[in-house]
Amino acid sequence: MSIQKRNFIIMWFSIFLVSSTMTMIMPFLSLYINTMGDFTDAYVQKWAGLVFGATFVSALIMSPIWGRIADKYGYKPILVINGFGIAISVFLMGFINSVEAFFVLRLFMGVVTGFIPTSLAFISSQTPKEVAGKTMGTLQMGSVSGTLFGPVIGGFMADTFGFQYTFVITATAVSIAAFMVILGIREMRRVKPKDEHEYSRKIVVSGIFHHRLMLNVLMISSLIQIGLFSIQPLLSLYVSHLTDSKEVALLAGITFSATGVGSLLFARIWGKLGDSIGYEKVLSTLLLIAFIFIVPQAFVTELWQLMVLRFLFGIASGGLIPITTALIRREAPIEVQGELMGYNTSFRFLGNIIGPMFGGFISGFIGISSVFYVTGALFLLAFFIIYFASKKPVQDFEEVLHEEELHAKAH
Repeated sequence: MSIQKRNFIIMWFSIFLVSSTMTMIMPFLSLYINTMGDFTDAYVQKWAGLVFGATFVSALIMSPIWGRIADKYGYKPILVINGFGIAISVFLMGFINSVEAFFVLRLFMGVVTGFIPTSLAFISSQTPKEVAGKTMGTLQMGSVSGTLFGPVIGGFMADTFGFQYTFVITATAVSIAAFMVILGIREMRRVKPKDEHEYSRKIVVSGIFHHRLMLNVLMISSLIQIGLFSIQPLLSLYVSHLTDSKEVALLAGITFSATGVGSLLFARIWGKLGDSIGYEKVLSTLLLIAFIFIVPQAFVTELWQLMVLRFLFGIASGGLIPITTALIRREAPIEVQGELMGYNTSFRFLGNIIGPMFGGFISGFIGISSVFYVTGALFLLAFFIIYFASKKPVQDFEEVLHEEELHAKAH
């Protein structure tokens, strides 16, 4: 087995474990907070939102920083630091007795959640550009699988072993992932050419704003996540309007999972197609398909109709993240790839934060059905952004960075 293939297999399983950890507390978050005192429902709901969102806020800030450090010192040390950092924070969550401490640990978990963007940058750095879409699509299957099964595994373990043991078992699983990286990953350090530039963070950020395609891809990453997350907190409520069954939580879980199954089945296929016919073409097509399948969800009258549409929507949405990642791989110079992957992750986390608030705000004023219209409009907006960006003259990102560097020196 080649070094690249072994690295890929190890990172796939490691990403699965870390992605599961990010979502495994979702089914029992409110219940765990309730064990820390005699609280009102309003208090629990408020802190559940804050505790869940805390990880994304700190991760949004730290992702590009970890990426920049990885570009400079290598990916493997950052993967190990982040892996054990996540394991320690999750382990300690099982032994706290205050909501504030829980919030702080979730905040710290976000600080060390550079594992996934660093993984993407690491695999991307050793992947030829012509197969980047297929590779990123296959890697995305690990992330989607973790996100899909994380809540199920977390809920099952909480019911079977209790909250404390769930955190301990999860921390152990992430520690195993970190040990797998230590023992199994072989990083082939790139030999830097003598004339290679080392760009400052300011130059990289300025380069992003002056490179149309890169800036647009990052904006689209945010719009995609807002679209994906806007309906999630409301899905169980929407399901309850479509069924008289008492098992609303189970049916909502199945409906939620339908999107993930669609993504899981087609992520690699879309990536491979992007390698063949061009990432911009596939991305614009997927955004249009996502729009076509999300708007009719507002008109369903039966639960099975919603499940089918969520599955079809998942088929389209499953290709969005690997295609945007492959686009960045194609455009970014190798020496700043980790940092740019970090910025892409930050824009995605920004969407994760805005999405639920946005969906809640829209549904509160106009109703849950209207969230599907507005979300559809976001995918349509993203379609027009990439469509018009692809019509503009091609820019070389490295040339843009050189221009920004010369401009900075002149001033």
